Amino acid sequence: MQPTKKRKKESAFIALLAVLVLAMSFVCLFVGSSHMGLADGLRALAKQSSPANIRIIWNIRIPRVLAAVIAGAGLSVSGLVMQTTLNNAMASPSTLGVSNAAVFGANLSIIAFAGGFLSTGNNLSSYMVGANPFATSLMAFVFAALSILLILALCRVRAFSPNVVVLAGIAMGSVWTAATTILQFYATDVGLSAAVIWSFGDLGRATYRTDAIMLAVVLAGAVLFSCMAWRLNALLGGQAAAGAMGVNVELLRFVCLLAASVITAVCVSFLGVIGFVGIICPHVTKKLLGQDHRVTVPVSLLGGCRLLLLADTFSRSLGSGSALPVGAITSLLGAPFFLAIIFSGKENRPC
Repeated sequence: MQPTKKRKKESAFIALLAVLVLAMSFVCLFVGSSHMGLADGLRALAKQSSPANIRIIWNIRIPRVLAAVIAGAGLSVSGLVMQTTLNNAMASPSTLGVSNAAVFGANLSIIAFAGGFLSTGNNLSSYMVGANPFATSLMAFVFAALSILLILALCRVRAFSPNVVVLAGIAMGSVWTAATTILQFYATDVGLSAAVIWSFGDLGRATYRTDAIMLAVVLAGAVLFSCMAWRLNALLGGQAAAGAMGVNVELLRFVCLLAASVITAVCVSFLGVIGFVGIICPHVTKKLLGQDHRVTVPVSLLGGCRLLLLADTFSRSLGSGSALPVGAITSLLGAPFFLAIIFSGKENRPC
């Protein structure tokens, strides 16, 4: 195929995907347990309906849809960049233990400082007064950022080998998981329940403020990855080839992994753990369009938006009056996909 025709085909595909994301956002906006009809929903969107419907659309559903779009895009593009920089098809935002560290930080905030053994005991009303969602998110982000900085520092000692990064991430993830288990063991009933509920990937806790913070971080990361597209393309040919083209491979890996991990940390700190988005979308994108990051970065962004919108629509359709955790839906979709990757292609080799 000629380059011009190929570019037109890729541009058309991106435009089509953007239209599908807009359409899915519209559908997602009018799905929920309130059984609001399309006509009522449209009137509420124009602020011409009942106060209850207007509140549902503007205070609950729009922030939720925006969170699905932003977090889906961020987690997907983070997975794409991690797979390229680590040269590992299984790499994703959870590979480096970022999600595990965020869960520990949130548990520490909820159990120790808001509803647990250091403060309010089993008094539910005291817990509700003491709990601060932004304090929990801040603690989750701090520990997620600390985890990735520790991993990157360890990798500097071993010349930043991709295998070392993955192994260090697995090790750190295990440490954070163990620390979370010990913390939960000493928690009160109220603190433990709140911590477990937080760990569910839930778009319902999104607000306009959290959406704005996530949007700023994801947008900055997307611009950074787009600017580095040719360097990431060079890295596909191997470290030696990229170095011969003038790419500082170690610096590229450091910057990209740090940026991808910060995006993940911000999304997870506000919404909880949402797994497999960073594996499914990049793999589908590369299967359809190849590995040119000038194309795969925007397509992965849009693909992540659509996947999380679809998962959120299912979570609210199947919840029988309450939305299921969207993280459970993405895991149900992602686990078979993950197994398919393992048992297909290059991964299906005898040991």
